[in-house]
Amino acid sequence: MNSHPLGQFPSYRPRRLRQSPVLRRMVSETQLSVTQLVLPLFVRAGRKLRHPISAMPGVFQLSPDELVREATLAYELGVPAVLLFGIPETKDVRASGAYAANGIVQQAVRRLKKELPQLLVITDVCLCEYMAHGHCGIVQQDRHHTRILNDPSLKLLARAAASHAEAGADIVAPSDMMDGRVRAIREQLDKQGFADTPIMSYAAKFSSAFYGPFREAAESAPQFGDRRSYQMDPANANEALREVALDIQEGADIVMVKPALAYLDILHRVKTEFGYPTAAYAVSAEYSMVKAAAANGWIDERAVTLESLLAMRRAGADIIITYAAMDAARWLKEK
Repeated sequence: MNSHPLGQFPSYRPRRLRQSPVLRRMVSETQLSVTQLVLPLFVRAGRKLRHPISAMPGVFQLSPDELVREATLAYELGVPAVLLFGIPETKDVRASGAYAANGIVQQAVRRLKKELPQLLVITDVCLCEYMAHGHCGIVQQDRHHTRILNDPSLKLLARAAASHAEAGADIVAPSDMMDGRVRAIREQLDKQGFADTPIMSYAAKFSSAFYGPFREAAESAPQFGDRRSYQMDPANANEALREVALDIQEGADIVMVKPALAYLDILHRVKTEFGYPTAAYAVSAEYSMVKAAAANGWIDERAVTLESLLAMRRAGADIIITYAAMDAARWLKEK
């Protein structure tokens, strides 16, 4: 027998199965569905507030009432989940707004779960938006060096996650990249009676240039230095697998790769290696570059967006977090 995989099929002609849209759909190996999409939303204090993000066309900072309206529109389009980021009124060096009982995310969660209980509400758990200095942990500075203190930061992250769960969050999603934060959060959740609250860990989060527009949206740019001492080096793939393995060992229920499109190799390896529920975050610059190119007439926004999301699915993503979730939902309905 011919050792070539197609040696026993000499009459095989792939184009026969590409002759009509119906046939192409029937033999499609990868399916993209609106049920796999998560819409990130930014919430801040106020009323009837829709503050546009200049670097992210169509994305806004929303007051809680407008947040509910946006989430309702998304849900009616079939988007089953949102991911919340909070912009507090004040910031300090202990990120107290992150775990305040009446913090902006906590308020938003309670309102969403009251007015739209069927929507899955995921909360980003980090400290950067709430820190005066914009870093994801407690900072220690002297004349010669700035350090992000890992273990003291874990206590604040665990408090924030528990406060989100207490407000009604369905899933908490730590994004800080401190070592041991999944274990710290899992222990705190269990201790406070939230053993059934899942953790979606930003397990392989790279120090990426693709986050630029997000930092305007979340008002979270570091005031000094950068995040390379805790976010991953884009050059490292094997390290990403070790990070994911650690988070699974510590109790993560879903693991995430961020960014998505420039890291499809990582996404594929994570899904192949662990077989765990895996999320991909199509980050702000991925979204904004498509919007900008489409606005200039250089690309077909719909085609490029759907092809990009399909690539994430093909690489292994079960869940796709994307600012284009509502657009994609409309386009998928039209197909």
